[in-house]
Amino acid sequence: MASSGVAEGADEMGEWITIAMDDGYDMPVYRAPASAERRGGLVLVQEIFGVTEHIRDLCDEYAADGYEVLSPGLFDREAPGFAADYAGPSYDRAIEIARGEHSFEQSLSDSARCVDWLAAQGGPVFVVGYCYGGSVAWRLAQTHDGLAAASCYYGGFIATRFAEEAPRCATIAHFGRYDPLVEFPPVEKLIEKQHPTAQVFVYEAGHGFNSDRRKDYHEESADLARERTLQLFRVLGG
Repeated sequence: MASSGVAEGADEMGEWITIAMDDGYDMPVYRAPASAERRGGLVLVQEIFGVTEHIRDLCDEYAADGYEVLSPGLFDREAPGFAADYAGPSYDRAIEIARGEHSFEQSLSDSARCVDWLAAQGGPVFVVGYCYGGSVAWRLAQTHDGLAAASCYYGGFIATRFAEEAPRCATIAHFGRYDPLVEFPPVEKLIEKQHPTAQVFVYEAGHGFNSDRRKDYHEESADLARERTLQLFRVLGG
């Protein structure tokens, strides 16, 4: 089902493997095995920048907390091995792929395939996503019955496209009050819906506050969001 690759970077805990997607495409997936007692599986969904060093670091951090983590290279069909910078031509290419060339539904399908792969290993399966991946994680929580819980960071589609339907599993969403990329009024309307399976947290921060590679990094908010995420996962069986 999967074949091992070589990890990028001497300090990384994980390795690249390939997993066949539902359409037969052999997707490169960064896999970080649980380095502590295994609590379950976790699909970590990338930002539009790809499975960057930052995303792999997040995978390794969750692995250190006891989760077997998979992060699929969602844009590999359009740009094999894609990993963009936060500005410049590669950033522009990321926008082109995410907004024009790549189907959001394909991202859902590929992420769901990783959920199923982890479910076959046993234990509960969770999902966490950031920016583009936050929207994927939220929508996956609305459409996939195999998830124990979801944590969704500042996904632009959450409150604008997918607000009406309640997630099927316990789900938390994190938004920055001063995020220039995610309009706040729709987030307020999402909060007003009071979905029984969802809880929305607002932080005094901007977009991408979880990433220490970005100018909007806000350590206090990042730490609190991660604490809430881990607490949710542990309460729900992980």
